[in-house]
Amino acid sequence: MSKELVKAIVEMREEDALEISRKLLDAGEAPLSILDACREAMDVIGKQFENGEVFIPELILAGEMMGQITEEVKPHLKHEGDSKKLGKVVIGTVQGDIHDIAKDIVAFMLEINGFEVTDLGVDVPPEKFVETAKANDAKIVALSGFLTLAYDPMKDTVAALKAAGMDDVKVMIGGGQVDDMIRAYANADAYGKDAMAAVALAKGWVAA
Repeated sequence: MSKELVKAIVEMREEDALEISRKLLDAGEAPLSILDACREAMDVIGKQFENGEVFIPELILAGEMMGQITEEVKPHLKHEGDSKKLGKVVIGTVQGDIHDIAKDIVAFMLEINGFEVTDLGVDVPPEKFVETAKANDAKIVALSGFLTLAYDPMKDTVAALKAAGMDDVKVMIGGGQVDDMIRAYANADAYGKDAMAAVALAKGWVAA
């Protein structure tokens, strides 16, 4: 049924997508696999946008659908964190990009896994990441971007952190069209393909 969910989101069938999500949850489907289906659908929509097959209104509608599905899924996610915070993370969608659904899921998963998260929102300039990481003494910065226009701001943000002498800060990137090639282009430390990968990376860094 998760394939049906992907199809409903890609076809912008809002009510169907919500109904399928609820049915999956009622049937005992793992909440993360529902979020994975959402991510898969957003990847498709992102590519369609890049190819000029869908436009800004469709992106906004897809984002609203993601938000509603995420709200349905959140109560079903297990709280794995304890009261002691593992470390501090600064997260945001990079300059020029206004997509926040994937970022919100990653921030939420980091929080329930014991991290103190500062979410800067969307369209965040490099200097804001630097300033906040410094002020919070955060050793992990997570950069989100949905479209190809996010690649250069990601690279600029990593460069800004280095220029500020923050070589001990680890940077992970993720989002729609991002992959390991973009990680290399941006000089980031790691690429997280989904929220659980981001959690695993952050836990690995604080353990080290």
